[in-house]
Amino acid sequence: MSEKSQLRIDVVTGDDAGELLTLRRAAFVSEAQIFNDPNIPALTQSLEELEVDLAEEDVVTLGAWDGHRMVGSIRVGIEDQKATIGRLAVAPDLQGKGIGTQLLFAVLGYLPENTSEVWVFTGQNSKHNIALYNKAGYEHQFDQVAGDLTYAYLRKVLESGMVINEFDDTAVRGEN
Repeated sequence: MSEKSQLRIDVVTGDDAGELLTLRRAAFVSEAQIFNDPNIPALTQSLEELEVDLAEEDVVTLGAWDGHRMVGSIRVGIEDQKATIGRLAVAPDLQGKGIGTQLLFAVLGYLPENTSEVWVFTGQNSKHNIALYNKAGYEHQFDQVAGDLTYAYLRKVLESGMVINEFDDTAVRGEN
């Protein structure tokens, strides 16, 4: 990402499904290598499955664009007062530049006002992911074994209808 470019974060539509699928596959290769498992869901999801997911009413997927290139994405499922973040992906050549952090905070503005907690899960051995989530205010709650993998589950509790703004530590009302 060039210093002059402005990152744009917006909702991903079905028109962007192919680009999103490519971004996720590139970003999740390193996770597959950490776990020695090329069959993690982000790598095996088909284009058709992704298009169905993008059309779900209780799912919001955001993308981060640098010019015309999608450089990051995040998915959040919404159920009652709980949101679950998944598939946070950043283009491999741009990881470590704050795009994931921007997406983590941006997605909070798309949650319903009554959302009281946000959950995220990642592989227990994904130390860099866990550190990112901790820095964004998520606290480790428990680990769960699923097949050969152990996932760490982290949670962030929100005040009713309020989102903490990372940059100035003030509370701002989330916009739908």
